[in-house]
Amino acid sequence: MSLPPGFLEELRNRASLSQVVGRKVTWEKGKTNVSKGDYWAPCPFHSEKTASFHVDDRKGFYYCFGCHEKGDAISFVRGTENVGFMEAVEILAREAGMTMPARDPQAQKKMDRNKELADVMEQAVQFYRMQYNSANALGARDYIENRGLSADTQNTFEIGFAPNDRGALSQHLRGKGIDEAKIVDAGLAIKPDDGGAAFDRFRGRIMFPIRNAQGRAIAFGGRAMDPNARAKYLNSNETALFDKGRSLYNHGPAREAAGKADALIVAEGYMDVIALAQYGFKHAVAPLGTAITEGQLALMWRMHPEPIIALDGDTAGLRAAMRLIDLALPLLEAGKSLRFCIMPEGQDPDDVLKSNGASAMQELLDGAVPMVNLLWQREIEGKNFDSPERRAALDASLRTAITKIQDKSIRHHYGQAIKELRFQLFTPKRAPQQGGKFTPWAKQVKQLATMGAKASMLAANEDTGFRIRESVILAAAIRNPTAALANEAAMEKCPITTPDLNEIMNALLANLHFDLSDTDTQTFDDILTQTLGYSPLDRLLELKPLQNHPYLKTTVNNALTKRTLEEELAKHSALIGAASEIKEAEQDLTGLVDEGLTWRLEQASIAKRKATRAVEEEQTGAGEDTSAMKKQLQNMLDNEIWIKKKR
Repeated sequence: MSLPPGFLEELRNRASLSQVVGRKVTWEKGKTNVSKGDYWAPCPFHSEKTASFHVDDRKGFYYCFGCHEKGDAISFVRGTENVGFMEAVEILAREAGMTMPARDPQAQKKMDRNKELADVMEQAVQFYRMQYNSANALGARDYIENRGLSADTQNTFEIGFAPNDRGALSQHLRGKGIDEAKIVDAGLAIKPDDGGAAFDRFRGRIMFPIRNAQGRAIAFGGRAMDPNARAKYLNSNETALFDKGRSLYNHGPAREAAGKADALIVAEGYMDVIALAQYGFKHAVAPLGTAITEGQLALMWRMHPEPIIALDGDTAGLRAAMRLIDLALPLLEAGKSLRFCIMPEGQDPDDVLKSNGASAMQELLDGAVPMVNLLWQREIEGKNFDSPERRAALDASLRTAITKIQDKSIRHHYGQAIKELRFQLFTPKRAPQQGGKFTPWAKQVKQLATMGAKASMLAANEDTGFRIRESVILAAAIRNPTAALANEAAMEKCPITTPDLNEIMNALLANLHFDLSDTDTQTFDDILTQTLGYSPLDRLLELKPLQNHPYLKTTVNNALTKRTLEEELAKHSALIGAASEIKEAEQDLTGLVDEGLTWRLEQASIAKRKATRAVEEEQTGAGEDTSAMKKQLQNMLDNEIWIKKKR
């Protein structure tokens, strides 16, 4: 049976040699470097204890330095499974998800035809190179030199020129005995529908040969010299040799360089790749005039597990990045990801290199961000989230995006990263006092209350009382995360007066949207434990009043836990608001106060009394001496402490 043209090449591209060989060997951890596609193991073809069997996963070849066995994935399966060539191909095709082609008696003829077309393409490369050095290409050479490309770089990338003549290439090739049909089939000429003579596809353009991973010329890209040309860049049409969606510019050289550099750069176009190579970044490729395809992503991941997408700093570049995110999300796996490096506004890699050099480009590449960051930026860019409904819409769009990820572990980690970013966006910043530390409002109230009696009951018990209430709020939220989510806005505004409890509140808000339906066993406390390094619920329940609280037991109805959370949040808010108002009023005092200030203090006192009355009615065993607190605050008002006394 003959296989159709390109089938084996596609199979070798899809089949990871390290996975094929990995079923038969145990990799030597000390010598193996997975990130570079460099694997070592004892040879499966002869008995040995040392790891002399080497797999180059990027090139798709293996070699044993002991017995000298060598080959690719097909030969490995043949040797280890004791099967013939076609059986080995069938095994690999099944694993790669490829359908074996039906028997095609014409396949050999197609293969022979493709070889002939490849020869035609090679002759076209030589013709365009020759034209580039002629007088007709003076403008093209000036353009290239003005772009700063050296003679060595021009030769390395085989830059050529297509004369502005409808038949220059076709006449040259026919003069070498090549018939018109082959010239058309190779994509070098266009046959009119009316049956007239074929004419050259590329005219008046700087030519860039496109070669496949094996170095065979399969297509061309041409840049127009005429500024009024309908297309600035023109690629070959798809042919028997050229599949645009499964090809990359500079594929072969970049594959080898990526292994040495342990990196792969994906730029937008030919000139970016060429400029990068001239400045030492030889590990760069580019798609061919279209958005990156799934097939091109697969090729990139074969070269490096985390390619850096270096896009122009303009609207088109950002749009391309956003499209790529949607394509890549369902394909992500452990060891297959993307990072994004957006150039400064209005610049491409070529501009950066010319203006600031290789070090500036490397700095940008080192700062490439994970794909999750760009996904987050896309969802929040230019939007206002000042209402619960808008925040819910953001959550819904992010959830839709993340659910596209097939790998459960990666989907979980994306969810965690999004929660952290969301927390940073929505958590209100607490104002620091001197020294950068947060000052609990309870201490401010205590300072005011102890101006005349530092040994009062309020001073002795206030911190403990508020710590208990804050602990009840946190414990109820952890026991019932659904209730906490429903009261998210109140939770975010709830001031916490002690650093250790503030740490728990921050972790709680950061993980509030965690989807517990993804797991059968984890509780919300387990999730927070992963973030904090300790069980927050265990720490909160060290307080005896919480241990005895009837609505914080594991067996209590969720509705009661929810009611406890909402009531405590309301009381805590009232107490804090009243104390803050008194403090602000006290700071405004200079001499006799005006009516507005008196009214503020009166209202603060009323709120304080209501809050403390609610406290007295609690059955939680909070342990606050609320009568003493109320008496102390009332004395402050009765004695008119805001009036400056005459001596």
